[in-house]
Amino acid sequence: MNNLKYYIAAITAFSLWGTFSLVLKPLHSYPSLDILFYRVFSCAVIMTLVTVLFRKVKLRNNVNYFKNLIPKEKRRIVGLNILSSILLTGNWFSFIYVMNHISVRATSVAYLVCPIITTILAFLILREKLSKLQWISVILSAAGCILLSYANLLDMIYSTLIGSTYACYLIIQSVNSKFDKFLVLNFHMILSALILLPFFPTYSGPVPTDFKFYFYIEIIAVMYTIVPLLLNLYALSGIASSKVGMILNINPIIAFILAGAVYNEALGGLQIVSYSIIFLAVIIFNAKEIFRLKTEAAV
Repeated sequence: MNNLKYYIAAITAFSLWGTFSLVLKPLHSYPSLDILFYRVFSCAVIMTLVTVLFRKVKLRNNVNYFKNLIPKEKRRIVGLNILSSILLTGNWFSFIYVMNHISVRATSVAYLVCPIITTILAFLILREKLSKLQWISVILSAAGCILLSYANLLDMIYSTLIGSTYACYLIIQSVNSKFDKFLVLNFHMILSALILLPFFPTYSGPVPTDFKFYFYIEIIAVMYTIVPLLLNLYALSGIASSKVGMILNINPIIAFILAGAVYNEALGGLQIVSYSIIFLAVIIFNAKEIFRLKTEAAV
């Protein structure tokens, strides 16, 4: 049962993200950049306050560990985390823009493409081994995405952009696991905020005065950014990034259901077939692990 907690963490994180439209759509009248600015700034402030007030010992231990690394390793760690912050920032902006100005479904497809990219990168870069059955599931998932792109090629282009940035982030975090996860994410938030800060005076709109804006921004910051990202990093510490990537398909499947049930975006037969194929691929990819956990639970 050792791996069960990591699977639960991944499933919880991606289930939360699947419902993101419920708190993001109420802000559709605000510019995407404004949502991004206030989201990132809020996350950076909240996490830094928690670190300063409650995680001083962890911070000191991690700083000492970093100081004792050889210069080459220090440069590698700094480079990886700077790149992680850039990828997260790009992923958030493209996600918000596409959801509020293109379609909810385009963002859901992004996180169907992401697991395929993540799995292939994990195989090529991290040398994670995949069984024949898992390769079959990857091919099935790719087939489902191709069917979706046939329905709307422009959506697939946007989706690939969003999915690629997060896939690369996942792969980097798999080799960036020697530091406290909360502090790593805090660093990413601060750096992301610093990246965006020079653009804020020029590209931000008037300061929002509606309480609703700040209410949803704080929900987004805590429940749709900090909590799921921490759960995601925790899952990566216990199970392979390719498995985390395939579990990510839960996110778009939930988003797909909401797109039709809540936002009345038309559901075509081709789309339903495509998502069914991708859902089957997720089950096949994790079949061995699901069976093992079920057997252990029975014992």
